[in-house]
Amino acid sequence: MISRSKLADAIRVLSMDAVQKAGSGHPGAPMGMADIAEVLWRDFLKHNPNNPNWADRDRFILSNGHGSMLIYSLLHLSGYDLSMDDIKSFRQLHSKTAGHPEYGYAPGIETTTGPLGQGITNGVGMALAEKVLAEQFNREGHDIVDHHTYVFMGDGCMMEGISHEACSLAGTLGLGKLVAFWDDNGISIDGEVDGWFSDDTPKRFEAYGWHVISEVDGHNADAIHAAITQAKAVTDKPTLICCKTVIGFGSPNKSASHDCHGAPLGEDEVALVRLNLGWDHPEFEIPADIYQAWDGKDKGQSVESDWETRFSAYQAAYPELAAEFQRRSSSQLPENWEAYTQDIIKTLQANPQTIATRKASQNAIEAFGPLLPEFLGGSADLTPSNLTNWSGSKSITAQDASGNYVSYGVREFAMSAMMNGIALHGGFIPYGGTFLMFMEYARNALRMAALMKQRSIFVYTHDSIGLGEDGPTHQPVEQIASLRLTPNMSTWRPCDQVETAVAWKSAVERFDGPTSLIFSRQNLVQFERDEATLANVVKGGYVLSDCDGEPELILIATGSEVALAMEAKAKLGDVKCRVVSMPATDVFDAQSAEYQQSVLPNTVTKRLAIEAGIKDYWFKYTGLQGDIIGMTRFGESAPADQLFEMYGFTVDNVIAKATALLEK
Repeated sequence: MISRSKLADAIRVLSMDAVQKAGSGHPGAPMGMADIAEVLWRDFLKHNPNNPNWADRDRFILSNGHGSMLIYSLLHLSGYDLSMDDIKSFRQLHSKTAGHPEYGYAPGIETTTGPLGQGITNGVGMALAEKVLAEQFNREGHDIVDHHTYVFMGDGCMMEGISHEACSLAGTLGLGKLVAFWDDNGISIDGEVDGWFSDDTPKRFEAYGWHVISEVDGHNADAIHAAITQAKAVTDKPTLICCKTVIGFGSPNKSASHDCHGAPLGEDEVALVRLNLGWDHPEFEIPADIYQAWDGKDKGQSVESDWETRFSAYQAAYPELAAEFQRRSSSQLPENWEAYTQDIIKTLQANPQTIATRKASQNAIEAFGPLLPEFLGGSADLTPSNLTNWSGSKSITAQDASGNYVSYGVREFAMSAMMNGIALHGGFIPYGGTFLMFMEYARNALRMAALMKQRSIFVYTHDSIGLGEDGPTHQPVEQIASLRLTPNMSTWRPCDQVETAVAWKSAVERFDGPTSLIFSRQNLVQFERDEATLANVVKGGYVLSDCDGEPELILIATGSEVALAMEAKAKLGDVKCRVVSMPATDVFDAQSAEYQQSVLPNTVTKRLAIEAGIKDYWFKYTGLQGDIIGMTRFGESAPADQLFEMYGFTVDNVIAKATALLEK
């Protein structure tokens, strides 16, 4: 019989060999956590290498993603579609085995990790999704949603502020199926962490409301097994298992040192590790008996088959619920979605209202919500301002997870990364709100949503200097431009309730990336649109008001500034002027060249863009011969009408700028 330590050694040698071949990487964490991983993956983890996307699998997250060879080794040894050639191509171009775990590259990678603290926060989102989905679908005798989320995390994850945000909320929400393993090796890049990380971590997590298991020997399989068993027995609290480990375990000269954290061990040390571990096989060679002991395909297929039998019984007892579960698990929209939403948009156009787009957003949620039980909303302690709740909202608590609304508290970063975890888990469309200014706190989670192509919907209100008296600390200037510049982030800034509903519809229908929805605090008028114009709103940029023949001047605007453009056009008299509303530049840019030319023809060079955000973004649409009314500095604390006048967002200034362009 093969010893458990020898099975863990397979992880160690694969990891050090791959890092050595690549010439870069992090061997220390995989070598130090190999024993923990061996016990978890072989004794507890419910997964099927034949079907990495099985709905009721346990989720495993390597939050300390720099140790990526740990998860690649686990996937390879367990029988996932990750070959030895993939291991050998670690960190190489177009490899499945990227430098950090990348969602969508290798099967079995549940989330992209590397920015420390976000993996554990994704895990909190996944555990929350499991808890809520179970409440919504499980029935007595039919537990079709019943899985755990396991997270490995290092000292770096513990130090990052986002882990404090997320783990605090995890305790409050009583996420009993979340089990985190702290790799307590006392080493980070700069050396021994005592000089910069002296928290009493177990007490901190106890204060959060976690079940804490301290001082577990991370190299003792029996102790690890007992700790996981104890963790699974506690169902009303998340569990932190504190594992004392030696970074780079097995390396005679570099273990327990930052020397093995982020660099290859070197050929001489690799050879010494083999001697020290008694591993007498050449690089990238795993004996057949070790492969056999690791192989999880048969067990995984058996576990999934058992679940399928139970799901068939559930299907017979609750056919409508089963069909809904399958629809949501496969990210399908309701069959009548298109007709239903188009009717709503046409009704809104026929019944104009002068309201803030944040209120129009709430109305859209109210309209779409009954058709989308997968909506899982929330706000970072700004619900009355963001208006992210609706009549069907029910708050989720530790005692009652049957709701659909999360009060995230003042945790913008954690909210956003948890939303990513919820989206990755499946079964929900997460949305969450805060002021646009405070997307800054969450910026890296937004980037991760875009990188992973996840349908997270970020709701941002109070979109400009129109915020007024709260002043420049709360007035976004550069934020919309930065969102637009983020690859794969779709960004909408609608001008009225109709564009707002279209923006929400577009966000829900976007299966390959996140959307940022930007809404006003102040009331905005609604504009008339004929059927053809209404149909073009979804294209991101369209002619809202035109002239006879080819225009002499094109005014381009978004959000609250569309009204300025429309009023200016009315006062420009005989000038042939076209007004283009461009609520989503990325969507407009994705249209055909023919359509773009129909809206912004090259023959018309006199163009004026108007937006109460950073000016520089708009040169791509105005060209150097055009002009822009925008922000070039931060705002001030004053009533909004005074600020708009001070910064030139007036009809008179639009006319003056337009006239100057026409006279060139």
